[in-house]
Amino acid sequence: MSVASHPSTSLSPGLPRAAAKPRRKRRRDLSGLLYVAPAMVLVLVFFALPLGMTAWMSLHNWPLLGVPRWVGTANYKALWNDRNFWNALGFTARYTAAATLGLLGVGLALALLVEKPRRFAGVYRTAFFLPVVIGFASASLLWAWLSNVDSGLFSPLMERLGLTAGRINILATFEPAFWSVTAMVIWKMAGFYMVILMSGLQSIPADFSEAARIDGTSALQRFRHITLPLVRRPFALALILCVSGSMLAFDQFYIILAGGPQNRTVTAVYWIFSQSFVSFRLGYGAALSMVLLAILLILSLIQLRLLSDREDAR
Repeated sequence: MSVASHPSTSLSPGLPRAAAKPRRKRRRDLSGLLYVAPAMVLVLVFFALPLGMTAWMSLHNWPLLGVPRWVGTANYKALWNDRNFWNALGFTARYTAAATLGLLGVGLALALLVEKPRRFAGVYRTAFFLPVVIGFASASLLWAWLSNVDSGLFSPLMERLGLTAGRINILATFEPAFWSVTAMVIWKMAGFYMVILMSGLQSIPADFSEAARIDGTSALQRFRHITLPLVRRPFALALILCVSGSMLAFDQFYIILAGGPQNRTVTAVYWIFSQSFVSFRLGYGAALSMVLLAILLILSLIQLRLLSDREDAR
């Protein structure tokens, strides 16, 4: 019998092992898919499907009750001329800038204060972080009570300290109300960013600062040329989280100010809520949500791009 009539005998000893490699690779791929399958299902159910549904709704006149009607891009054209939405977006941008500067500044100051193992450092860390565990709704209700002109604490305290001639309602005018809510958010969330920045500070080798100290540098120079560059990554993470969270602000302005005074504290999410669940324009609210998502995506990409450029340059 010739060799050609028995294909198996024509194979070299290495070929069966070569044929087994694709099977092993397939098993590995299958195992990998099984491991990530729960996460993929969660992403599909809680992110991809709602996002697709929102995009589909934005192309319809979608009442709360009744049959949706296809309108194409009419909702997007309508929001282009919606002055209230752009006003809300402008107010949200102002609040985002103020809250981001305050949260990162206070968070960094607290992190510098408690990052070293010293007496009562653990107590201070716990005290600074405690407001984070309070829900935004509860913190907002507490702040609204403290700001009450009759039964609250802030107005009598300001009068007692001589800051005001008498008791004033700090939530009745725009500027005091805006800064009051911003201060509440800083009080509540600064501990969260303290933890992020403190982890970065504690990862800096002590040798760096010690060598700079021996060279005669001042504390400010060490902070500028050693600390700040080395906490860049946790700082970038804190910045992205802070900007994204501030752009989605809703609870505090809804509960404390209800959009007032004179509807000047309506955020973008507040306006989306109003259009969707007060005016029952679900399709229009979905279109507003898609535009806000696109803005958030662009902001995040810009921040990641800036971080990537700095990383490549190093």
